[in-house]
Amino acid sequence: MKIISASRRTDIPAFYSEWFMNRIRAGYVRWQNPFSGVPYQVSLRPEDVSAIVFWSKNYLPLLPYLDELDRLGYRMVFHFTITGLPRPFEPNVPELPDLLESARHLADRCGPEAVLWRYDPVLVSSLTSVQYHLSRFKEIAGGMEGLTRRCHFSFPIFYDKVLRNMGKLSGETGIACYDLPKDDCIELSLQMADIGANHGIEMYSCCGDYLVAGKIKKAHCVDAELLGRLFPDRIGSIPKRPTRKQCGCFESTDIGAYNTCPHACVYCYANANKGVALWVRTHHDPASDMLAGGARTNAERQAW
Repeated sequence: MKIISASRRTDIPAFYSEWFMNRIRAGYVRWQNPFSGVPYQVSLRPEDVSAIVFWSKNYLPLLPYLDELDRLGYRMVFHFTITGLPRPFEPNVPELPDLLESARHLADRCGPEAVLWRYDPVLVSSLTSVQYHLSRFKEIAGGMEGLTRRCHFSFPIFYDKVLRNMGKLSGETGIACYDLPKDDCIELSLQMADIGANHGIEMYSCCGDYLVAGKIKKAHCVDAELLGRLFPDRIGSIPKRPTRKQCGCFESTDIGAYNTCPHACVYCYANANKGVALWVRTHHDPASDMLAGGARTNAERQAW
């Protein structure tokens, strides 16, 4: 049995829930290795899936399908990114009250341990100062109290594609984004941990081991230990399989694809080009056995 990740590479619940459910009903999915281009097929039959780890900024489109997933016997946890960042950074994410309502729905249905809040990334800028984050984090933590037990967080990594997006944002709006010194990140993280503790929420640092100490734990975003506690009948011995430096994740199969998420968040690692992502979403076939990929699709995207 495999842990299915749906998905670090794109927002399947927000934009591809219909496709996902078609694959669930078919009992399999094909996905393309983003580095080698080699396609693979994996079973999605309930007896072959130990758990599904969802990742999303908007669970509203997935909520109507939860009854069916429960009925079929799938075990699920939900990474829910809620940062409350201003529109220049997250132009297509729903408003905070709608997100909190979705989180409440998930917690009432699956329990707060299955709802994994992500305040990620902690993006400091000329529009979002350290004080802004402390205030916003306190507001969201208050709304999430009782709906989650943990918050995963990280500070942005300024990859080349992120720098390009931030440079474009600066040129269009004058907003500057800052790579905060490590000592400042530590101080801000400790203050956030104190706020979280006041609301019954523990802090977990994702790919930032220098932050791990005291009230801040190391994140295992695909967490076999948590899944084993929640679903002891489904989770056996699973090896760790980090996806990047200081990642603490256990082994999973990610069925998503890069350059397919039209949230168009400025800090996104998974989209090199938001125009390509919008094209893929517009031309997506929910009946396909693969979310995206293949030579013909690549040629069409280049023509676009």
